[in-house]
Amino acid sequence: MKKDITEKLNFNGNPSLVVNGTEIEVNADATTVLKVMGAVGNESEVTPKIIVQTYETIFVEKERKKIEKLKLNMEDFQTLVNEAIGMIAGEVEKPGEQ
Repeated sequence: MKKDITEKLNFNGNPSLVVNGTEIEVNADATTVLKVMGAVGNESEVTPKIIVQTYETIFVEKERKKIEKLKLNMEDFQTLVNEAIGMIAGEVEKPGEQ
């Protein structure tokens, strides 16, 4: 037996953040979200290594190059990463909302 669920799926692609006029795409596929949520699920244990792994998971190399060109200070960088995590985590918490 086969069941086609294509019409129930959302293929809108990845969300983006805009920083100083630069659009930065955030990976929001299920595998990425699960990896990120697993890594940062316990905030008391977030280490620099986890931050780097998360950054490299949610932003592909092309997007990381855009971020590097922005020359963000550490506080702004943390804000960017936190906003990206919040964006993809929000998609998990509120399925179906656009």
